[in-house]
Amino acid sequence: MTPPPPTPAGTPTTTAAPAIPPARPARPVHPATGGALVLVGMLLVAVNLRAAVTSLGALLDEVRDGLGLSGAMAGLVTTLPTIAFAGVGALTPWLVRRFAPARVLVVAMLALAAGQVLRVVTDSALVFVLTSALALAGIAVANILLPMLVKQHFPGRTGLVTGAYTMALTVGTTVAAASAVPVAHAFGSWRAGLGVWAGLAALAVLPWVPLALRARAAARRVTTTAAAPPRIRIRPGRTRLGWAMAVYFGAQSLSGYAIMGWLAQLFRDAGYRPETAGLLLAGVTALGVPVALLMPTLAGRLRTLRPLVLALSTASTLAYLGLALAPSGPSLLWVALLAIGQGAFPLILTVIGLRARTAEGTVALSAFAQSTGYVIAALGPLLVGILYEATGGWTVPIGFLLVALAVQTGAGMVIARPRYIEDEA
Repeated sequence: MTPPPPTPAGTPTTTAAPAIPPARPARPVHPATGGALVLVGMLLVAVNLRAAVTSLGALLDEVRDGLGLSGAMAGLVTTLPTIAFAGVGALTPWLVRRFAPARVLVVAMLALAAGQVLRVVTDSALVFVLTSALALAGIAVANILLPMLVKQHFPGRTGLVTGAYTMALTVGTTVAAASAVPVAHAFGSWRAGLGVWAGLAALAVLPWVPLALRARAAARRVTTTAAAPPRIRIRPGRTRLGWAMAVYFGAQSLSGYAIMGWLAQLFRDAGYRPETAGLLLAGVTALGVPVALLMPTLAGRLRTLRPLVLALSTASTLAYLGLALAPSGPSLLWVALLAIGQGAFPLILTVIGLRARTAEGTVALSAFAQSTGYVIAALGPLLVGILYEATGGWTVPIGFLLVALAVQTGAGMVIARPRYIEDEA
């Protein structure tokens, strides 16, 4: 290195600071890369959120015969989703406080894939139930995480992204229900009709692996430089907003599970052939796809959600009255109105993100609303079945669904006004 020139005599000497090269700016995450990977991962997770449930529903008779399930055991299997969604979902905020969401999702999807594989290779009814519970635990965790990930990665596009993943969920639900039986027949076993969905769950793991590795590296940097600031724990169960969200989620899920469980039977009792009744039930889900895409976008643009809440409740009311008074009449109209009314599901998923300022608030609100709501939802098919058996008709069961709808509407009026869970917790 060439030495510096000498300082001329008489010139005051100053100690110059060594030249430090300017700091390189942090490399931003390219929105078309990081955001796209997260979005693809969310959509793949969403497609899996009901496939393990609806595929089993379509093949329940074959599973009962193949494993010798008793009536009580079959009842437990059909009730297991709501139990798992409520119980395991409540634990998700605890997991997120200790591990990065991407890492939690990797484990959740692996549990879903493993549970679906293990339950089709066993001949034990007890093992089938336990491994089904393992698969459902993975779904329960993902149920809670998706609204938080929308808030975290797409805060300016909550409605659009929620609509996209809700539509993916609806498509996965419909495809699994429609194709489980044909797949089983093609391979000559109900095990294939259930096990094929494990591959879809394994595929959903792939986008989250690099994201989980990045989260782990970031956590190491935080722990080696400075301690992370303490997080404020949010308790939605102590707020009016939290309970209103839980009641709305529970009431709309109650009606949704009741419709999935009993609508085909209602149409069969009205004189429709079994094949036609099944197609009418599938029509509710199929027509729900565009509703699921549109509803969150509308919710994100409206200043108050009251018109939307009332419109959905009105559609459901007209559908229930039509089914009670003229089930053999314009059945396609009743199906379309039901599909619109079931738009309450994508609506509440959107509102979870809209009613929290932070990712921590979103996951806490999501966990409380969904876990409590699924406890309420579990009563729907059970009570509708009891009332149907007791009265021999559909007037009283539909009356019960109208009462639940009134409760849902009241809760919807509470959550319609803009407010945040962090301000109440």
